[in-house]
Order: sequence, then C-alpha cells, then structure tokens
Amino acid sequence: MKKILFVASEGVPFIKTGGLADVVGSLPKCIDKKYFDVRVMIPCYTCMKPQMREKLNYVTHFYMDYNWEGVYVGILEAEVDGIKYYFIDNEKYFGGPKPYGDDAKYEIEKYAYFSKAALSALPVIGFQPDLIHCHDWQTAMIPVYLDDRFRQGEFFKDMKTVMTIHNLKFQGRWGIDDVKNITGLPYRYFTADTMELYNDANLLKGGLVFADALTTVSNTYAEEIKTAFYGESLEGLLNARSGDLRGIVNGIDYEDFNPETNPHIEHNYSAANFRKEKIKNKRALQKELGLKQDDKTFMIGIVSRLTDQKGFDLIAYIMDELCQDNVQIVVLGTGEERYENMFRHFAWKYGDKVSANIYYSEALSHKIYAACDAFLMPSLFEPCGLSQLMSLRYGTLPIVRETGGLKDTVEPYNEYESTGTGFSFRNYNAHEMLNTIRYAEKIYYDKKREWNKIIDRAMAADFSWHVSALKYQEMYDWLIG
Repeated sequence: MKKILFVASEGVPFIKTGGLADVVGSLPKCIDKKYFDVRVMIPCYTCMKPQMREKLNYVTHFYMDYNWEGVYVGILEAEVDGIKYYFIDNEKYFGGPKPYGDDAKYEIEKYAYFSKAALSALPVIGFQPDLIHCHDWQTAMIPVYLDDRFRQGEFFKDMKTVMTIHNLKFQGRWGIDDVKNITGLPYRYFTADTMELYNDANLLKGGLVFADALTTVSNTYAEEIKTAFYGESLEGLLNARSGDLRGIVNGIDYEDFNPETNPHIEHNYSAANFRKEKIKNKRALQKELGLKQDDKTFMIGIVSRLTDQKGFDLIAYIMDELCQDNVQIVVLGTGEERYENMFRHFAWKYGDKVSANIYYSEALSHKIYAACDAFLMPSLFEPCGLSQLMSLRYGTLPIVRETGGLKDTVEPYNEYESTGTGFSFRNYNAHEMLNTIRYAEKIYYDKKREWNKIIDRAMAADFSWHVSALKYQEMYDWLIG
C-alpha cells in the first residue's frame, strides 16, 4: 500500500477560509483506500470551532531547533470520515482569532515552522509517507527542507513531493536575510536558481524548484501560468518545469451539493423533475429577499468575494444598463468596499430587481444556486473556481469568462449543434460580457425548450471528486513507481 501525506494550512471540516480547505477535506476521501493510505496534516489553530477541537487527541510533543532556539512542537490527531488527521500544535504560531494574519514576515516564520515541524513529526508518529502532497506557499518549504538535511536520514531518503498551486498570486515573499535567519538554510538556497526572485526570498519558488512534480487546479490554468500575464513572475521557472507540471481540475462534494437532498433549500428537485420543482426555489427566494414575485423574470446569481480578480469592475461598468432588462440580480459576498457599496447603491435604486447581501451565509449561498436561472462569474483569472461547478450541479447555467478552470468546466452553448452547459465570453470586456448575458436572456425567454436541454446537460456533467481523484492516483503511481 502506498502512503500519501497531504500537508496544508487549512482543511475541512476543521478550518476553512477558502477553496483550498474544500480540496484538502474532500480529495483524500475519494482516493482508493485499497491502494493508498492517505492522511492529512494541518496546523492546530486555536480559532477552530470548539466542537471540532473536542475531536482532537493529544499524541506527544517534542522540541525542534528552529529560528535559533528550541521550539515546542505538539502533535494531536483525529479521525473523520475514515481519514486520519494530524495537527501541529504551537500556540505562539497558531493562536489568535483567525488562521492568517497581516504581518507577511511573521506568516513566513509561522509556515516555515509548520513545514519543518511536519517533517520532524513523521518519525515521532511512525508514519513514513512515500509521497508528501504540499498545497500552496504555506507548505512550499517542505521540498526545500527535505533537500537540505532531512534526506540525509534513512527515514526520508526516498520520500517524493508534489507541489500544488491553488493560486499563484500568493507566494510568501520577504527579504533574503530575514528568511535565511528564520529558516536556518544555507546561502545556496537563496540564489537565482533556487529561492531568490527579484532580490527577495520566495517560498513558493523554493517548493516549485525542489518538488518532484507540480500540479495546479485546471488544465487551462496550467497553460496560462506559463505566460507573463498570469505567471506572477514565475513563468520562466514554470516553463522550465513544464514537463513536470499538470493541471487536474478540482471537484466538489456531490453529497454536500445535491439538489435532491440539500437541507438548505426550500424545495428539493432532481434532473428528472427540475422543470416543475426548481421554480419553487425561485419563488421562495424572491419572497425572502423582497424581490418582485415573478416566475418568468430571468434571475442571475452571484456568490463571490467582491474583488477585481472576480471581474466586478466589468459588472460595475454595465450594471445600470443590465438593470434596464427584465432581470433580477441576487448578490452574496463581501470584499472591496467600492464593490460592496456599488451593489448597495443598485439595490437602493432598483429595489425590486437587485438584492445585495453584503455578508456570507452558507444557507443563502445554496438557496441562490438552487433558485437562480443563471450564475455570473466573469473572472479576470480563475485557477479552478468552484461556484460554476456548484451552479452546474443545481441546473443554474453559468455565464463565465473563458479563463482557467472556467474554460475547462463550462462548455459554451452552441445553438446550431445543440451542445453546451452554459455561456461564455473570451475577452475581458464589459460589453462582451453584457452581450453574452443578453444572449442567455434571449435563449431563456424565446427558446425555453432549448434552455431546459442546456440544464439537462449541465446537471448530467460530472465534476465530483471521484473523477479528479483517479487523475491524482495516476500521478502518485507515476511518481512512486
């Protein structure tokens, strides 16, 4: 049996700030247990929900040489859904009201500690993985530390590493002298062909140089990040390592996002009966949010962080124009103040058409996926994206820009061949987006049978984790041999 260890800064159900936690929580459950023993290691944050903290059992502790002193490393464990989780405990680094802080240097110190502690803990707990699967910059020091001194020991000699990029924008950068001091690594790790980038130390770059294989979360994003526009200054390295880089699209948990059983939505429905039952969710949401009660109005949903990356400058540009159409727009999320206020303004100006919910609610997000006719996601870049997968699952047709995972998972409607699962536009242009929204409106209003056939195809698409898990298993087999 091949042993795999996932190491990440967050993971469902213990701690979550974004999509990374969903991947770390869902993917291990779908890897074939006949052939793989997959375990997960994350920090033991004190801000974890009390009911989750109660599941943790103390295993042991030891002291590790770090940042020029002996530092405490506690190890706890828990088992959830048949997966064993290990937790690295240190209140200095993982105390506080939220997992991540704003002090970049301290974050680097914290996650370099976590990376070294994760490796140091393995002989202590007696788990010797064949492969360590590292996620994002917070764990990128694991391949570097392995290369530096751990591989000299018999225990670590043959251990392989995979580095997964969830979002290349976040890299863990700081001054070389400070990072050298914190990590205790020799100068050879701070040269142009190792961790140095534009006179800074770059932790993610270190992981990308020293890992045995690289993955990212969609095929298109794997190609995009080799270009200057998307490469965030690492495109040269990613081109050099393109033979070791593959894109594997994320999945979603088909149990959690199931319109037939979802407890959050007013009326459950399926691919067989959505024509009659889905509309009941629209009525319920219109009533709940105080929108005009009208079955026929084209309802567009948005559930997102309200940031430039997600394309809200495009939406702001055409919002007044779009509100002249027979549409309703339901927004849920928080983010940049200008976008929060933009949606509040339009909700005030078009009270029966726009609902601005400037907060986050898991229950309301499910209601929006189930109730709306279309889901708008015009991202500037999107490594994978999960919202479009959820909307497909609910038969709410995505309107997306062709980038990253959006391009890989939403097939644009072709009226001549009657194919496609949603609508897409190519250029980052507000009126190209508006034209695509209006094309979707036209199909919805004038060709209802065609619209329903697109929903049939959308709900039949399979983006469950089981599909992606097979591709990860192939890679593990290829690496471990």
